[in-house]
Amino acid sequence: MTTSAIAGPIHDSALATLAHRAYRIRRYALRMGEVQGQGYIGQALGWSDVLATAFCHSMTYRPEEPEWEGRDRFLLSHGHYAIAYYAALIEAGILSEDELETYGSDDSRLPMSGMATYTPGMEISGGSLGQGLTIAVGMALGLRLKNNPAFVYNSMSDGELDEGAVWEAALSAAHHGLSNLINLVDINRQQADGNSNDILGFEPLADKWLSFGWHVERVDGNDLQAVVDAFDRCRTLADAKPRVILCDTLMGRGVPFLEVREKNHFIRVEPEEWQQAIAVLDEHYAKGER
Repeated sequence: MTTSAIAGPIHDSALATLAHRAYRIRRYALRMGEVQGQGYIGQALGWSDVLATAFCHSMTYRPEEPEWEGRDRFLLSHGHYAIAYYAALIEAGILSEDELETYGSDDSRLPMSGMATYTPGMEISGGSLGQGLTIAVGMALGLRLKNNPAFVYNSMSDGELDEGAVWEAALSAAHHGLSNLINLVDINRQQADGNSNDILGFEPLADKWLSFGWHVERVDGNDLQAVVDAFDRCRTLADAKPRVILCDTLMGRGVPFLEVREKNHFIRVEPEEWQQAIAVLDEHYAKGER
């Protein structure tokens, strides 16, 4: 079965279905966090709407054939987001839900940082930040040379904006007119050493990408309709430009007691709080709150 990109406006029922899938991705991530008692859960909860849009609305792929040549590629540059990505792969049917119980364990296909040699659907081994976009540029060029219409999505964090290789890749993508490249930037404003914009100021970010020759969308990354619309515009844009979607997200989205934590880059909570987090997420979703 091929899962194909959905073109055109999304209706209320389809949006509700997509919201349910984003909720399931969050829930899978929390369950994996409970297995290890820690993890990059704040990012997973904040990035789930973007992942749901990518895998359940926008991308073309075959769940049963992860290396199908016609697939859209999704590169996880920020390899520490693997817990979120595995949750999306489970929701997409590429991985089995049973595997989440093995997260981070010996001989698991779900290591704590993403590695392509372990996990079906993992295109690159991420984690050395700033490398994903450079690889994405090469992939997009290669696909164009082969007349393959697939898109390349690169998922990265705002902390990666500190890396010079990102901006070299941005120049290259614009120079080559890579309209098959969509870069996704999670602007959650947290990295290991503090607020991302305080560590190295990156605003006005949209203007920077525009000046590098990219088509730019900036949206609330937790507003599902806005995210869907941005993805759709980027896939259908006629201009021969690479595209970037800047997504302002809230770490811990959907679990209020995690949302308000001062530092959410790597989360450890008490053992009983994992089930509490799942219960709160379930309650908010049941009430239609997101």
